[in-house]
Amino acid sequence: MAESVDIFLRAKHRTFNGLTEDAEREWTGPFCFIQAADPQLGLMKAWRDGDCDGGGDEWAEEVELTKQAVEAVNQLRPRPRFMVLCGDLVHAMPDTPFREGQERDLKAALKGADPSIPLVFVSGNHDLGNTPTPGTVEQFCSEWGDDYFSFWVGGVLCLVLNSQLFYDASACPQLKEAQETWLEEQLSRAAASSSTEPKPKHVLVFQHIPLYLKTPDEEDDYFNLQRAVRQNLLDRFKKAGVKAVFSGHYHRNAGGCHDGLDMVVSSAIGCQLGGDTHGVRVVVVTADSIVHRYHSLEQLRAGGVDQDLRKLLQA
Repeated sequence: MAESVDIFLRAKHRTFNGLTEDAEREWTGPFCFIQAADPQLGLMKAWRDGDCDGGGDEWAEEVELTKQAVEAVNQLRPRPRFMVLCGDLVHAMPDTPFREGQERDLKAALKGADPSIPLVFVSGNHDLGNTPTPGTVEQFCSEWGDDYFSFWVGGVLCLVLNSQLFYDASACPQLKEAQETWLEEQLSRAAASSSTEPKPKHVLVFQHIPLYLKTPDEEDDYFNLQRAVRQNLLDRFKKAGVKAVFSGHYHRNAGGCHDGLDMVVSSAIGCQLGGDTHGVRVVVVTADSIVHRYHSLEQLRAGGVDQDLRKLLQA
């Protein structure tokens, strides 16, 4: 495992911020967390150069933006319970030039995160390759932690998924099957009533590729999951009581709420492909709801969390 990454990998070891899983299964009141996506070191220059399949030979801009995000999150009060980065940590694909340097510099930028705000990493297509292999998945796991896992925080069950295995697992079918088996077990336990296990107050999912961008019946696109896969996951998530799915990948804000399941697509810390600004999403968890809002980095640094969200945390 790469040096200095251990402080980021608490979730990998099934503990959270020094607390055991059992200690975090109980609801203790409202809290907030930060959802971010796509720092993708190297994309901004590659996008300007029109060479997104290669390029990426400069990434100082994304390093600075990541540092700004960390500084903004560090100063928030009350402190977020965690910060999750929903994939595409770097732009360089596995086993290509610049990959090692981008990962090294991203870790250095993230090292400034307050240790009381654990970082949770989600794998994206640039982290694993558009068609992942056992080797690229292992590389990611050795650098950043498991590609799928669950953790509890404040009575909420969080599922981190490898969405690339939903998108194209042709080179690693056994890994896809293993995640499917694990996911079905997690969803079944979340939906079941038990005298020995507390039922989660909410169930949340984090993945890189959105289920959809606007509506569940939209056409297949590079930026969403295929319709058959999408519908299968939607049906299973709804049955298990999943409240929200958080993703990135689109480099724009999007999403929608259908049949009580919120599909949240957040724009990037790094390169913007639409009209949004560099930012992160503040998510407030109450006993009854999941309330979220995208904040620009400048807005978050200058004014913190919006006042109406802060009031929800005081309830």
